[in-house]
Amino acid sequence: MTDQNPGRVLDTGFFRDWLTAAAAAVECAADRLTELDSAIGDADHGTNMQRGFRAVVTVLEKERPAGPGAVLMLAGRQLISTVGGASGPLYGTLLRRTGKALGDATEVTAAQLTEALRTGVAAVAQLGGAKAGDKTMLDALEPAVEALGTSFAAAAEAADQGALATVPLQARKGRASYLGERSIGHQDPGATSSALLISSLAETAAGAQGAKE
Repeated sequence: MTDQNPGRVLDTGFFRDWLTAAAAAVECAADRLTELDSAIGDADHGTNMQRGFRAVVTVLEKERPAGPGAVLMLAGRQLISTVGGASGPLYGTLLRRTGKALGDATEVTAAQLTEALRTGVAAVAQLGGAKAGDKTMLDALEPAVEALGTSFAAAAEAADQGALATVPLQARKGRASYLGERSIGHQDPGATSSALLISSLAETAAGAQGAKE
């Protein structure tokens, strides 16, 4: 059975669960993210993401936003205010613009999430001036959005493959671009953390589906 159909309903609890799962995934992968970033960045991506998503979990428990869009917009604001470097604005923009696109509805469909996430990814591309192939988080996010129309699991697989595909690329945007050809041979940390976000979405969807069966 597929984990998605266009009319599948996703409520506020689903989005809270997604971000909580993402925070747990970041906790587990923080050292790996920092290791990747030490090769082509500032060696702080893991700790920055860890701090940011811990803050997201805290604020979601405190403020209890109503509606999927409100959950994502609150989380995005929190990431911008707590995550250093470029990651805060980029991830914050991703979640805020996705949340804004979802609007005030208390429930959304999987198809609506797909289109909203597409809007969020486009905003990230505009903010960073990057595109797929530049060795950034977009190398995971863009294929994930394209595959999300098929299933959450397909999106997670596409994001993972996109992150792996950054290894042979030369970075053309961000801190890694300063290294020129020396950036080749290293997996992009931003694409890797983006793949974690999408895999957490897929895990949340699979868990929710399983609970209904």
